[in-house]
Amino acid sequence: MVGFAKNQFTRIKNPHTRRQTRDFEFGIYSFIFMLIIGGVFSAAYILLAGQALQQGAIARTMLGLVLSALVYLVLPRWSAIIPAMLLAQFALFFPVNETWGEAGAALAFEIGALELIPVAGALMAVIFGPSLQVVLQWDKVVVLRLGRFQQVHNPGPFFLLPLLDRCAAFVDTRIRVTDFSAEKILTRDTVPVHVDALAFWMIWDARKAILEVEDFLEAVTLSAQTALRDSIGKYSLTTLLSERETLYQEIQTILDAKTNPWGITILSVEFTDIVLPPELEDVMSKQAQAEREKEARLFLAKAEREVAKEFSDAAEVYRGNPEALNLRAMNMVYDGIKNNGSLVLLPSGALENMNLGSVMGVSSLAEAHAKNRRAAAGFSGTDDRDPASTDGADPPPAAAPKADETK
Repeated sequence: MVGFAKNQFTRIKNPHTRRQTRDFEFGIYSFIFMLIIGGVFSAAYILLAGQALQQGAIARTMLGLVLSALVYLVLPRWSAIIPAMLLAQFALFFPVNETWGEAGAALAFEIGALELIPVAGALMAVIFGPSLQVVLQWDKVVVLRLGRFQQVHNPGPFFLLPLLDRCAAFVDTRIRVTDFSAEKILTRDTVPVHVDALAFWMIWDARKAILEVEDFLEAVTLSAQTALRDSIGKYSLTTLLSERETLYQEIQTILDAKTNPWGITILSVEFTDIVLPPELEDVMSKQAQAEREKEARLFLAKAEREVAKEFSDAAEVYRGNPEALNLRAMNMVYDGIKNNGSLVLLPSGALENMNLGSVMGVSSLAEAHAKNRRAAAGFSGTDDRDPASTDGADPPPAAAPKADETK
């Protein structure tokens, strides 16, 4: 006995156990249908009884229907018909007029045949009003009749049989997204990670989704978490970070195989975040920095090899072609003077090889050499003529001294 009570208490407290809280969807269309039924019977009563509108038949009927609608909004079940009918009859018979006697009388004991018309109208409206159901474009409704599956209604209006049919569920067939996560999952190389993911799915068979599984939303979420843990445990951390598409496909395949018997299709699975331990993040950061530095040095060495190869090819071109080498050297000297100023450092022998004395107009050296030649030939130092301008002719001989000057 104690065990039975404990099981019952656990069943009540279990959040996964849900009871059907409604038999139909009572909305504006059902309320309008109730008003139409009540209005038809009230109009027939007025026409047959020949009474004026001020007798209040329509007003009392409508008041009873409004009170019944409030009951259906609070408790949308067929069991709410009894309190709704009582409220409708209370609204019909409580107001006192010439027909029902003196003020204070709450109910008439003698009712004629015509007086039954508004009563019947109110009862019919209360019973058949909730039977009109309207399904939205993205919904489907699973209908049970006497507890057994009857059919699945597509979008649009339809009618329920009062007290016999019930809407088991309104199923949204649009694409849904469910977020799920798994904490402290160990990868194949025993690295604990925390993964947050999203699953995009939709219901393609409303009958299976309602009849085959109690709560398909929770079933999809828990199945996705289980598939995520199983898949991550098969791969290393490097694969998890670099080949996510492989894990997406694997998790989607596992989930789809599990949820297809429920009438649910998994469209895609994506990771939103992968959280690593802080110590591992520091180590991976240092490793990535070292890898980048290694790649930079290898790239620089490769570039130097390519440059050296190009220089070697250039040397082969300059070999046996001194004119091209001199032109290249002159170009380098020119670039150096233009960019760095007038100070240029050259290797020994560069002037002789490039003949820069005549090319760049170093006239001071030539002038000093000409003066030395004139001095050797006996010319005055004040003569600025260049002996080289005589085209190789000998200088004129010196004049003989006069007789009187020798005395």
